[in-house]
Amino acid sequence: MIPLAALAAGSFTAGILWATAPGRAERQLVQGYVTAWARNDYPRMYDLLDAPSRRATSEAQFAAELKDAAATATLEALIPGRIGARTRDVIPVRVRVRTALWGTLLTTLQVPLSGSGSGASIRFSTTLLFPGLLSGEQLSRQVTLPPRAALLASDGAPLAEGAERHSSIPDVAGEIVGALGPIPADLSSEYEALGYPSDAKVGLDGLERVFQTRLAGRPGGTLLAGSRVLAQAPPIPAHAVTTTISPVIERAAMAAMAGRYGGIAVMNPRSGAVLALAGVAFSALQPPGSTMKIITAAGALEAGIVKLSDTFPIATFATLDGFKLQNANGEACGGTFLNAFAVSCNSVFAPLGAKLGARRLVATAERFGFNQPSPIAGAEESVIPPAGEIGDSLAVGSSAIGQGLVQSTALGMTDVAATIAMGGRRPIPTLLAHQRPRFVRAISGRVARLVQRMMVAVVQFGTGTSAQIPGIVVAGKTGTAELRDTTNPNNPNANSPQNTDAWFVGYAPVGAPRIVAGALFPNQGAGGATAAPAIHDVLEAALRTR
Repeated sequence: MIPLAALAAGSFTAGILWATAPGRAERQLVQGYVTAWARNDYPRMYDLLDAPSRRATSEAQFAAELKDAAATATLEALIPGRIGARTRDVIPVRVRVRTALWGTLLTTLQVPLSGSGSGASIRFSTTLLFPGLLSGEQLSRQVTLPPRAALLASDGAPLAEGAERHSSIPDVAGEIVGALGPIPADLSSEYEALGYPSDAKVGLDGLERVFQTRLAGRPGGTLLAGSRVLAQAPPIPAHAVTTTISPVIERAAMAAMAGRYGGIAVMNPRSGAVLALAGVAFSALQPPGSTMKIITAAGALEAGIVKLSDTFPIATFATLDGFKLQNANGEACGGTFLNAFAVSCNSVFAPLGAKLGARRLVATAERFGFNQPSPIAGAEESVIPPAGEIGDSLAVGSSAIGQGLVQSTALGMTDVAATIAMGGRRPIPTLLAHQRPRFVRAISGRVARLVQRMMVAVVQFGTGTSAQIPGIVVAGKTGTAELRDTTNPNNPNANSPQNTDAWFVGYAPVGAPRIVAGALFPNQGAGGATAAPAIHDVLEAALRTR
């Protein structure tokens, strides 16, 4: 016979289990909802709503409202905590909310239910849009930016300071600083998530854009649930930003531009520091023409399919897939591989590129920085099509000589030359002063030295002799990218300078490089005649200052 006390205890235990079973199912429901929210799994969250809520609000509207609230609060992460007991039709959940603007908030999410036990569902309410909201409240914010920080040249001279962005060197500042303006429509959600007010002025181009987040400081303000304050944070001003821009070298680049449309980039190859950017140095993509032969030569030498001493027939064109690909101005060239590079011989390099093949050509180009996001905000990325999309041998050969769909900027090709200057290690460009240099191995030191010999020949007796500096060994490469057919004998304007882009990249002194520079002059003739003299002037001026 079971004692009365034992029966009583058993009945009490059964009562607890019976009473808590529905509560356990409800808490599991809520746990599933907040776990899905922590993963931004909006479809799963929507599935847990009751039928009336889903009839009243579409899944797209539901997700949009959650995303809007997250942007308002600059939400970065939601971390669920303890789930409380149901009170009437609400289960509270303690959560930690990490925000970009207000730090981490400890608050409570009120989750309303309809039904009970295993039959319970979540009923949509404004409380579900953000932790801490009460029924009927809307989330809003009032934010301000601190005063914009000063932008300095490498020598400390102000490039832009104060609300009016004044400069003590307005000629340099006007070339490189850029402008402030309203947030672009395509970037509005990005800036909203960072806490910027909708009427903020942000950097649209130049250094103001490159260093936007560093210059703007941290916004501050109040996060509101209706009229209640959920969180507050003061605006935090940024420190002045010192750039790598050298006013002396920037002026030299500006002078070399001589009022022409184009771009000149100057870099310290030992650190990646960008010393000058004039014109459209990092914003204009154009076919790089024969400056691309630096990459093709490096790939071919590395693959072992050519040596500097190999000789090639003297010819005026090469035939690829039945098409006659001609040399510039129909000239006859060939001879040793070194000579073919020095005089920029298409009839040698196009077939060599086809022999190298799309896969190896693209892989080499990517090690030189092509198809890689630029570390400088607003800078265009050098591009070459994927190996499987370039096309036939003619397309590969055209890509190897910087035509086809290959494109780069003056800064991009300057970095290519810097890679050779640094023995095959590609410096990562930076505009921020006092950074630790970063390099990526592109090719072996042996191959880089061979390419350097060819680049020296370009300046000594090839197409880039106008870049010579007395007493200093300069290495370089010209490029003349065809934008239209320059070989049609029936076209009286075939030889017009407007038909070609002029390029030159070079560095000095060879063996102990201190300056590397690249120039692009769209629609302005041949690289040796137009771009090489400009880089001569920049290198000469820069070497005097360093």
